[in-house]
Amino acid sequence: MKYLKILFIPVMVLIVGITISCEKDDICPASTSTTPNLLIDAFDNSNEDSSKNIFSLVVIGVDNEEVLPGYSIVSSSSLVLPLKTTDNTTQYRIIQDYSINDNDTPDDDTDDFAEGNQDIITINYSREEVFVSRACGYKTVFKNVTVQLETDEDNWIKSIIPLNANQSVEDETETHFNLFH
Repeated sequence: MKYLKILFIPVMVLIVGITISCEKDDICPASTSTTPNLLIDAFDNSNEDSSKNIFSLVVIGVDNEEVLPGYSIVSSSSLVLPLKTTDNTTQYRIIQDYSINDNDTPDDDTDDFAEGNQDIITINYSREEVFVSRACGYKTVFKNVTVQLETDEDNWIKSIIPLNANQSVEDETETHFNLFH
């Protein structure tokens, strides 16, 4: 019995210590800011204060040939583009007036081909890992972001202008670049 009394106090101290040191569940809330996307708003090149939709828009990654989710033949006056967190460059093919030409054989899709005016943009940046929390881990912040337009004989994008010098992408609640077309 004497030994139980001696062990009781250290065991109770240990239980209280463990209980006090416990944290609430490590679940990252949906409201927590994570790695942001690049936001580009589209404007009329002839009236730079007027927002202008891009019709029949498709956005495709240059290196993976997959249509960006949410950009499969849509009309929009803004682009929300994810940037690579493992590289300092991301490229997209932005296609206006996209359509599928069935080559006058509607029952045979093997000879179908895509039509539209394609422009390629290259987004360059430096990456910085920022600790968010134990539950959420790290997010990537993009610094010194630049967007370059590859010129061809038929560019529908006339220019892409940053809103700030040394543009950074730290959140996705504000526009980072304006696209004029």
